[in-house]
Amino acid sequence: MLPSILLIDDDEEILDFLKDELQEKYSIHTALNGISAMEMLKHETVQLIVSDVMMPQMDGFELCRLIKTNIDHCHIPVILLTARNTLQSKIEGLEIGADAYIEKPFSPAHLQAQIASLLNNRSRVKEYFANSPLAHINSIAHSKSDEAFLEQLHSIILQYLEDTMLDVEKLAAAMNMSRPTLYRKIKGISNLTPHELINITRLKKAAELLAEGRYRIAEIADMAGFQSQNNFGRNFLKQFGMTPTQYIHMKQAE
Repeated sequence: MLPSILLIDDDEEILDFLKDELQEKYSIHTALNGISAMEMLKHETVQLIVSDVMMPQMDGFELCRLIKTNIDHCHIPVILLTARNTLQSKIEGLEIGADAYIEKPFSPAHLQAQIASLLNNRSRVKEYFANSPLAHINSIAHSKSDEAFLEQLHSIILQYLEDTMLDVEKLAAAMNMSRPTLYRKIKGISNLTPHELINITRLKKAAELLAEGRYRIAEIADMAGFQSQNNFGRNFLKQFGMTPTQYIHMKQAE
């Protein structure tokens, strides 16, 4: 699936221009103002937002501030487009959490490069977290709000680690969030489904226990919530590219 981008501008001609420039590489959503954009974010999973600053009802600065202070959306990178090229405007945009600030008139190639850079950087961080046995979940946080959310999520998964039936329904109830909202948040911040994140958290805890060298592999499989040692071994190999035994030998050689 193509990465999903939300474009926001009160000028429909600019929206059409941006959509034409970007739709080959991205799935595009559009909104004519900040209020419509915030409503859309309740129902759509978006990887990046490009917004004009000067808009009626709610300008781009206010929109960015709302996004970056909302636990459901604060992980989404925001690019602000503006004809206000004063230093104070740039500072204001960055202070409220904008990830990039592009002056009008702008080069479409510049915008494309900025979008690609933000998405690629986020993608590399997510891949490192998923594929590195001891990388902490906070490594994918991009704000204090994200960090707090991930800490709570991680703590709850560890609390129910030995529950082989832990699923998104139980996780959402424990997080006091609706299932769709939790799903969108986890998917947006980690590029993983809740089920995948639960599985990776199990495997990372298992890797931590393997590195300690205090337990047998079968014991660790049970402690991490896997139904059998074979199931644990297959999952570990698929996620980290090595068997639990190979991982033990690697840690012992360090």
